[in-house]
Amino acid sequence: MRSKGEELASLLAKQEDRRAAYWNRFDPFVDLRMKWRASMMRHLFHILPGQEILEIGAGNGEFTRSLVIATRDECKITTVVFSSKYIDEIKGKLNNKNVDTVCLDSFPGLLGGKKFDCVITNHMLEDHIRNEFLCTVKQLIKSGGGFLLFEPNPWNYYYHVRKLFRRLIPIPWSRPADPISLTGLEAFSILSEIGYTQINVLPYDFLYPPIPKFLIWPAKNLSIIMENFPCLRNLAGSLYIWARNPSFENEEQTTVDLCDHQIFFGKVSFVIPCHNEEMNVAPLIKGITDFYGKYVSEILIVDDNSTDRTAEVTEKLSKIYECVRLVKRSLPNGVGRALREGLNEAKGEYILIMDSDFQHIIPEIRDLFDVIEDGADVAVGSRFSRESVLVNYAFTKILANRAFHVLANILLGRHFRDISNNLKIFRRDVAKKLVIESDDFAANVETGLKPILLGYRVVEVPISWVNRSVDMGFSTFRIFRTGPNYWKILLRLVWRRITKQPYQKESS
Repeated sequence: MRSKGEELASLLAKQEDRRAAYWNRFDPFVDLRMKWRASMMRHLFHILPGQEILEIGAGNGEFTRSLVIATRDECKITTVVFSSKYIDEIKGKLNNKNVDTVCLDSFPGLLGGKKFDCVITNHMLEDHIRNEFLCTVKQLIKSGGGFLLFEPNPWNYYYHVRKLFRRLIPIPWSRPADPISLTGLEAFSILSEIGYTQINVLPYDFLYPPIPKFLIWPAKNLSIIMENFPCLRNLAGSLYIWARNPSFENEEQTTVDLCDHQIFFGKVSFVIPCHNEEMNVAPLIKGITDFYGKYVSEILIVDDNSTDRTAEVTEKLSKIYECVRLVKRSLPNGVGRALREGLNEAKGEYILIMDSDFQHIIPEIRDLFDVIEDGADVAVGSRFSRESVLVNYAFTKILANRAFHVLANILLGRHFRDISNNLKIFRRDVAKKLVIESDDFAANVETGLKPILLGYRVVEVPISWVNRSVDMGFSTFRIFRTGPNYWKILLRLVWRRITKQPYQKESS
């Protein structure tokens, strides 16, 4: 009689075989899909060099290969297969010292007692094994570690029609796993009962069979809108189920030196406008110094007339970190005013501007430094590429942002995706030439558009964006108040282009 672990492994083996066969025979988008999923995992969990990743049900290694690329071949990846026939295929594709392939006839089997920073699966969950599988996986995740599943979307009407059609007319080939019959509320309930936290269950991916190949461009470029559009998002091909194993109270987060390029050593000014950000200042400064300490020339906290203890907290931190400097503004308030003052005060050869609630994506800034080192004049963190991750972003903001960027591309004759995000790195000569005319959040558009129009090389880099948690306070951005000012800037720049005026006024 087989043990529970052997029975679970046997059922997982069937799932693995069905999915691998389907990807090989019927999915023309599998290479793109694996690339996007690997990038999503990296951004969701802010993967660091040296971390350990477990992939369950690796099959022929399609996803493993993308995972190696997305993590820069800097992580130890353990790939679990449930049939020995896949081992040689994976080794033939990868032949990588950082990839360890394990064949299991019992789950967790040989992995029992081991812990990983991140566990990921593709189409391996079915209703009759889900609870046992999810409980077993939790035992394999380190404290604070992450869990990411990609599963067929149970709310997609196409899958229900296909299932009915298969009952009427038997189809002689295997399909990947049938969708799990979970509502969003049931998924949250089951995962929370098992002990997972930070649970998200979201529709994902509109590029799936039977969608024809010629629709790849619109599916790729409209995906973020469709994945967030009420009702329409239920037609997504997949769900991603994202959760964490809770960390212990006051547990130190893992940090790694991410300073790869000597050209930035001691030469970067971090300019951070703050208004009522006392909860975020300390973790933000700690994150910057922990990950990029060798790069830091100075960290300028530009206090935009906060009514809380932002200035007081910053002054205390300046006694701990010599690089921290408080720039205290006088009234009136405004992000544009704070950016002007911060850029004017910055002394570094490279100037990085960012919001104070970006503390969780600090590891991803590494990609922006890479493109500057590669010759770009400006690097912009983009929330709206296919490789980006956008979680809990208001749909009205998505529509307004996309409409603005589409029209800006057309009217200005340039191509860009997300120049309004306040995460940018400038070479000093570019930053010092910028003339910010807006006083509010609309200044973020100027810092993105003007370098492009002035002929500088601007490169966008995918990043993640996850809405503020309660412990981070609340943003003062209001779309209906600030949105019109974005359009004023665009029309002003279009008019200057038509009349052949300089794109910006001379600074006073």
